[in-house]
Amino acid sequence: MAKEILGFIKLQIEAGKANPSPPVGPALGQRGLNIMDFCKAFNAKTQKEEPGSPIPVIITAYKDRTFSFVTKLPPVSYYIKKAANLKSASHAPGRDKAGKITKAQVKEIAIKKMPDLNCHTVEAGMEMVAGQARSMGIEVVE
Repeated sequence: MAKEILGFIKLQIEAGKANPSPPVGPALGQRGLNIMDFCKAFNAKTQKEEPGSPIPVIITAYKDRTFSFVTKLPPVSYYIKKAANLKSASHAPGRDKAGKITKAQVKEIAIKKMPDLNCHTVEAGMEMVAGQARSMGIEVVE
């Protein structure tokens, strides 16, 4: 028989930098999970990722106080800012442009993110990435 699920916890943690301080400690502590076991497992799983990249993680907490987790790829906004060499997006996206990225960079980001996107083709993924860039105030050029 399968374990009974207590709930899901969604967090975004930098690769290889999980520690018991907030947000990890309080989120896991209120479900009664072992915080250090999660931190060690997460850091071991993300050690090959680029240090400092934000990794979304979905933790499944079970009634017997055990857990399992699934890591995703960094958000599209992270890849867009990295491609445009920016620290942050535009503060007024409709009016001010923060930077530019090319269609080739959009395609590269879409190919990287395909497992996490809810689309079937790379072209549809490119449209999603380009829309995210526009909403961040970043211009997509040829």
